Amino acid sequence: MHKLSLLPSSLLLACLLQLPMAQANEVSAYINLTPPLVGNYAPGGKKLRYYKADIALRVDTQNKAKVEMHEPLIRDQLILLFTQKTEEDFATTEGKEAIRQDALLRVQQVLQQEEGQPLVSDLLFNNLVIQR
Repeated sequence: MHKLSLLPSSLLLACLLQLPMAQANEVSAYINLTPPLVGNYAPGGKKLRYYKADIALRVDTQNKAKVEMHEPLIRDQLILLFTQKTEEDFATTEGKEAIRQDALLRVQQVLQQEEGQPLVSDLLFNNLVIQR
């Protein structure tokens, strides 16, 4: 009988220990920039080249509304960044990763300027298509 009295308290303890883990999963969220960014890149080239980028931003849930409020400014800065890239920048996996890092830094700089904090912890390409 002594073991049975421990069962309810053990079950309660197990549930309480899982509660912070469940809350930890809800700490960050992704904001998809929709519609995807579409535009020209490789300035000064003889031929127009196009990109299409589906982008997601990782933010803390409490900052989601702040980041969404600045989405037009974020989109503008990302479009300006992509138009400056060359065909060589998009040619390799390393180049695409460098573009991703540049884009993240650009978004963080904009939000630092507007909100006093970078607010975005990561930027992901859900899809990145280029036409050469």
